[in-house]
Amino acid sequence: MGFKCGIVGLPNVGKSTLFNALTKAGIEAANYPFCTIEPNTGVVPMPDPRLDALAEIVKPERVLPTTMEFVDIAGLVAGASKGEGLGNKFLANIRETDAIGHVVRCFENDDIVHVAGKIDPADDIEIINTELALADLDSCERAIQRLQKRAKGGDKDAKFELSIMEKILLCLKMPV
Repeated sequence: MGFKCGIVGLPNVGKSTLFNALTKAGIEAANYPFCTIEPNTGVVPMPDPRLDALAEIVKPERVLPTTMEFVDIAGLVAGASKGEGLGNKFLANIRETDAIGHVVRCFENDDIVHVAGKIDPADDIEIINTELALADLDSCERAIQRLQKRAKGGDKDAKFELSIMEKILLCLKMPV
């Protein structure tokens, strides 16, 4: 069983180009923000020599290697957690993945527009990290509200989950 990896980053940093390189999909990778709106998905088999060695010994009818599903997610902009750009849609697409691969632009090219107008990889990383942290904080606060209602009704599992979510919330609020 494989897992799903979301490819994230600001607009025009090369997410779709990386997606095409990994999946051989040939999706459009254009020089304008939000070229990708709906996520593109591609499944790639993951070769494993250990599986091949086992197949040589066992000689099964067929060998089914694990796969990884890559998801090319639309570019994130500052303020996405408040609805800027594709905002909540982008964040919902990320929640559906098991892992995140963050693409950061570190090259100069006047022909490729940068959403902020300047190349600053550290700032770009901070924008993505901040938006993801704000989304996590919002999700955690909403989960706590739901759990508080259930816990007031005497649900023991909800009380236990609430205690954990409150600890998570404290960690999310800590400065990095």
